[in-house]
Amino acid sequence: MIITRSPLRISLGGGGTDLPSYYRDHTGFVISAAIDKYVYITIHETFVPDLIVKYSKMERVSAIEDLQHPIIREAMKLLNMPPGYLEITSMADIPAGTGLGSSGSFTTSLLKALHIHNKNLIHPRELAEQACDIELNRLGEPIGKQDQYIAAFGGITCFRYLPNDQVEAWPLKVSTETRYNLEDNLLLFFTGYSRSASAILKEQDDKSKDHNQIMIDNLHFIKEIGEKSKEALETGDLHTFAELMNVHWEHKKQRSGAMSNPQIDEWYQLARKNGALGGKLIGAGGGGFLMFYAEDKVALRHVLTQSGMEEVRFRFDFEGTKAVIQ
Repeated sequence: MIITRSPLRISLGGGGTDLPSYYRDHTGFVISAAIDKYVYITIHETFVPDLIVKYSKMERVSAIEDLQHPIIREAMKLLNMPPGYLEITSMADIPAGTGLGSSGSFTTSLLKALHIHNKNLIHPRELAEQACDIELNRLGEPIGKQDQYIAAFGGITCFRYLPNDQVEAWPLKVSTETRYNLEDNLLLFFTGYSRSASAILKEQDDKSKDHNQIMIDNLHFIKEIGEKSKEALETGDLHTFAELMNVHWEHKKQRSGAMSNPQIDEWYQLARKNGALGGKLIGAGGGGFLMFYAEDKVALRHVLTQSGMEEVRFRFDFEGTKAVIQ
């Protein structure tokens, strides 16, 4: 049996500039952090000549083309996998559609498991590139490259997305003390809403392709906020980083009317009145997790849990996509 895992992620700056519709003209920049919540894939050889796939549904097919799960189907086609005598199962610590990059984590974890099954070694960069090829090229999803790269690399990592589709990656130069403070003072709360990232990102993607100046200017500003967030984190100025989260969120909401809703806005204001120095919604928007930076966390935790939100505590992950059992 092979078991692999890929971390989920939070965005610390520049999110949204990793879509090809933006970076191919303007270059993108994102700071992303992997967290210790994972998507797991197991592969088990069987005596059955069919391929058995278990996720939220169960499929049993004799040909890869008959698979309904698009990512598993395309990953197996990419690696020229035979169609039988395998059982593939997926599990996750956090549900899909909650803004933590689960699709990219699923794809990198699946590819890692399939490469191990084929006795192949694969570098994190190649793993991320293959995952992006599946989701963006083969399946045509209007999404960015942040999720696949941070899942593969792990850590707190800066990514620059170049017009030629190359991606530069390097670790954020943050002190140990700042990293611990950041880890202790960032809090995640689940809104209770799940949504499709593709549906919300399609609006941004279409406007960027049409060279809509309002959208392009918004993403220019978000990229600038990302660069300033990098500087604040690397100098240990977490109060400035927190304030930049607020600025980011206000501009992010302008990209789509579906980005927020009255309940999310109410929770955000409640948090700001009860100890949150900064905050924003993680992911494409419309639901998922609100993330806040707070040094006085007791009042914030109390008021948000009392209002119906569920906190998910986390630490950073520095291993990226890896085999747990092989």
